[in-house]
Amino acid sequence: MKKSTKFAAAATGALLLTGGLTAAANAGSAPASAPSKVPAVLPAVDLHPAPEAVVAQNRISAGASADAVSAALAKCQAEKLPFVTVALVDRFGTVQALLRGDNAAEHTIEAARQKAYTAAAFGTPTSELSKRINGNGPSIADLPGTLFLAGGVPLKVNGVSVAGIGVGGAPDGMLDEACATAGAEAIAGTPK
Repeated sequence: MKKSTKFAAAATGALLLTGGLTAAANAGSAPASAPSKVPAVLPAVDLHPAPEAVVAQNRISAGASADAVSAALAKCQAEKLPFVTVALVDRFGTVQALLRGDNAAEHTIEAARQKAYTAAAFGTPTSELSKRINGNGPSIADLPGTLFLAGGVPLKVNGVSVAGIGVGGAPDGMLDEACATAGAEAIAGTPK
């Protein structure tokens, strides 16, 4: 009982002290009757760092991303695979475009996203990466948010992976990958 009483007394004292200091600080800055002036926009600091301290980032534009997922889905539909989802993500795994085909199940959304991210992160098609998984112990396949099944293709600018496109839902991962490749090829060299 004594500890809680001491704690309550200390907390009350701290609040009174803080309130008193705040009141004293405010009293010195402006008269009590004058409203305080808060700037409408807080100032920003404009940094001018050395070029070696700034990282430029290439991204696939929204228009090109939409074209890529549309082309990938069109390829799957032409192959009588309307139940797939196509995702295009940046190299950090953030979805840039997603298109879910007719009759595509819920799980295809996450499968497409994870394949796209895996391809983007490793800069290699997921069909190739899946061949690297072997043994019984921990492996790269245990990394969160990745999926080492065929169906993901990296998108590169000057040889550097900047995004990935993934397809999930076909009965075979190589069918998924063929559709993802069609999406990537649809925007290759196309400024948008």
